[in-house]
Amino acid sequence: MSSREGGKKKPLKQPKKEQKVVDDSDAEFRKKQQEEQRKLKELKEKAAQKGPLSGGGIKKSSKK
Repeated sequence: MSSREGGKKKPLKQPKKEQKVVDDSDAEFRKKQQEEQRKLKELKEKAAQKGPLSGGGIKKSSKK
């Protein structure tokens, strides 16, 4: 018998992706999102430089 069922099968062809039409409102929205992400990143970097906010946290007693 000469059936070729075993082995790797060919994947089905995927339909071509449609090109998205970008209008001005979408471009402005993306630009605004990028600016917000950049600002958050800068704030995180500044917060990391300052160190811990609280001094001690929970204090453990040394009683035995």
